[in-house]
Amino acid sequence: MILFWVFWGIDAIVALIALYFFFVGLADGSVSSFNMGLWLVLLIVLAGVLFGSLALKAAGNLNVAKILSGALAVPALLFLLFFVVVIASGEKWN
Repeated sequence: MILFWVFWGIDAIVALIALYFFFVGLADGSVSSFNMGLWLVLLIVLAGVLFGSLALKAAGNLNVAKILSGALAVPALLFLLFFVVVIASGEKWN
């Protein structure tokens, strides 16, 4: 049960970061009609993962809910680990 909530919390943080960049993009004009469809698909998928995993957990399918929430949380954790290594190494990557 705790693993589900850890995964779901990471998913929620990822969704909040995506929403932040979406609204910043709306404000500065980088989110336009050209790429609005891509942004909407991204935000709908994130909402589907968040609410779908909660619905699966409420329906008693805890293992499937863990798999669904882990499908987003594990790559996000690996991405975070990559950035920690890049920042901690102090190497120039250009």
